[in-house]
Amino acid sequence: MTDTTTRVALVTGGSGGIGRAVVERLAGDGIAVGVHYAGNKARADETVAAVTASGGRAITVGGDVADEHAMAEAFDAVEREFGGIDVVVNTAGIMLLSPIATLDLDDLDRMHRTNIRGTFVVCQQAAQRLRPGGAIVNFSTSVTRLRFPTYGAYTASKAAVEGMTLILARELRGKDITVNAVAPGPTATPLFLEGKDEAAVDQLAKVAPLERLGTPDDIAEAVAFLAGPARWINGQVLFANGGVA
Repeated sequence: MTDTTTRVALVTGGSGGIGRAVVERLAGDGIAVGVHYAGNKARADETVAAVTASGGRAITVGGDVADEHAMAEAFDAVEREFGGIDVVVNTAGIMLLSPIATLDLDDLDRMHRTNIRGTFVVCQQAAQRLRPGGAIVNFSTSVTRLRFPTYGAYTASKAAVEGMTLILARELRGKDITVNAVAPGPTATPLFLEGKDEAAVDQLAKVAPLERLGTPDDIAEAVAFLAGPARWINGQVLFANGGVA
């Protein structure tokens, strides 16, 4: 049974890390969620099972975010199940680190395909489909301000996301749809912690005035704010980083 009175979200990369925290936070607010995955359906199924076990509503949808046909099918599936879409959250992304001088250009292309083209494709679908009162939440990074070495190519891809976010907000004039981006700082996810020893993690945790790393739940809280009550915040980048920049 579909329920057109229920708000509905599609979360790309919704099966792990920040994406899963976003799914569970939105579901906790009573939003039905399409949990998107690119390659790990089992993990997406686990996320859906956790949501439904808590009384929420969720389905899995798959596909390469950079493939416009696959994402059109993902949007179609969510609309068929829940009656429409109100919120799209673009957490899907990859991060490959290297000094600019030695970066494998294939890695550059991979990041740009997922982070730039993928975000663009999903935003394009969202701009055509979201109901009035809807919200698009993209993902950037606080490294656009922190400027850590080895993050050059990744940060370039996220700076592009910020640019398209701000322009899309203006292009959707009159549709009552907000478009914003969240820019997390150092956050304790498996992706962030991989390859870092305890000393490096401790040092990063002390950078913020709050003297800890962010958590996926911290970032999900910012997303839920932009996806729900924050109707007068539009065309902005929200730096969710505990004050590191």
